[in-house]
Amino acid sequence: MVARPDSPTEIAPLPTPLPIVVIVGRPNVGKSTLFNAITRTRRSIVGDEPGITRDRIRGEAEYLGRKFALIDTGGIIQNDSELIPSQILKQARVALEQASQIIFLIDGRTEITGADRDLAKMLRQVGKPVTLAVNKIDSTSRENLAHEFHGLGFKDLYPVSAEHRMGLDDLLEHVTKGFAVTAEPDTPTVERLPIKVAIIGRPNVGKSTLLNALVRQERAIVSPVAGTTRDAVDERVVRDGVEYVFVDTAGIRRKGKTKAMAEKLSVVMARRHIRMANVVLLVLDASEGMVALDATIAGYAHEEGRAMILVVNKWDVTKEKKQRTFTENMRDELKFLDYAPAAFISAKTGMGVDRLFGMIRDVFNSASKRVTTAELNRFVEMLKFDRDIKVYYMTQQSVRPPSFVVFTDKANNLHFSTERFLMNQLRKRFGFEGTPIEIKTKRR
Repeated sequence: MVARPDSPTEIAPLPTPLPIVVIVGRPNVGKSTLFNAITRTRRSIVGDEPGITRDRIRGEAEYLGRKFALIDTGGIIQNDSELIPSQILKQARVALEQASQIIFLIDGRTEITGADRDLAKMLRQVGKPVTLAVNKIDSTSRENLAHEFHGLGFKDLYPVSAEHRMGLDDLLEHVTKGFAVTAEPDTPTVERLPIKVAIIGRPNVGKSTLLNALVRQERAIVSPVAGTTRDAVDERVVRDGVEYVFVDTAGIRRKGKTKAMAEKLSVVMARRHIRMANVVLLVLDASEGMVALDATIAGYAHEEGRAMILVVNKWDVTKEKKQRTFTENMRDELKFLDYAPAAFISAKTGMGVDRLFGMIRDVFNSASKRVTTAELNRFVEMLKFDRDIKVYYMTQQSVRPPSFVVFTDKANNLHFSTERFLMNQLRKRFGFEGTPIEIKTKRR
């Protein structure tokens, strides 16, 4: 169980007034393709392998001014004793309880299966409006096949082709019929953007458990099976007036170890979410210690210039009881991350998780910090550089990561030792904890 704070208002999920539409169906009928087509994104991973989607994936969509939240669930197989399918069903039930409308998607190229009938029976018991969408009807000549599925007992049936975006207008017109039309505001409102946080690491280090601990609900499937998470699962949380969007990415493996198409796509998507994040939580397994793959994954985030926190998970079960000893070993393996603060936690029990919110806010503010050119010039005047180079002045070019341009008397880049010296002095003078710093050189 995750430890909870005494005050129920300390962490509150972001309320959403949007009606919720949930897509359900058995594995490999095209739910993720339909989700991507309606949201006009590539949010869900799509492939020929059944069971690629496991967690519930949320997006927002709009049809004729009617905005709604759309949830893509994993392929449901009732009465399956295996761990992952039963967890998928559990996640889907949570989504169905919140649903305003349900789209029951089936494969129009196959006959009705026992899994379809079992799922239809379950959906009738939910008591929510259900629309039957018969997918893969990609030509008018195949539309007659769709009507054979009335036998499942649902009045509203629509033939569609998610891949070719055929029939979606009729489907969405029906599903969103009762939704409110959102009026455009007369004056634009200034909104504070949320802090996007990507949770990364190798498989089975506890990323999904950490997401669940942060949002205080079972948002992502957790199991002892390495590689359970494939799609990136995201959840919004408001804490002390600050909005966070946490993204639990798939575990990144070595190139040679990634064979299945779904896993290869997962790694690509995980690296994409690193690029889109403001802050990265690199989760390490304290019970196993540091491995070479941890440094490789950390390098991805460092190269993208992302603010980073080293999250040492499973500290409650590790044999190493001294944080100082573990920290020294970790710093030796991750020398290039000397700027990243570390947190020792147990995502399973909730120990130390609460502290991460403040750390995320701090490193985000560091990465977003701007220093005026006047301050930087006073800073440069105080420094003593090597005799073979003259630094005239410097200016800050951008943030996230903080990037500086140094104007010198030479066209070539600064020597590594000089660049390192300059970075250390910038941190000492202005902070910048938790974020990499970029230095560019220009000849005056």
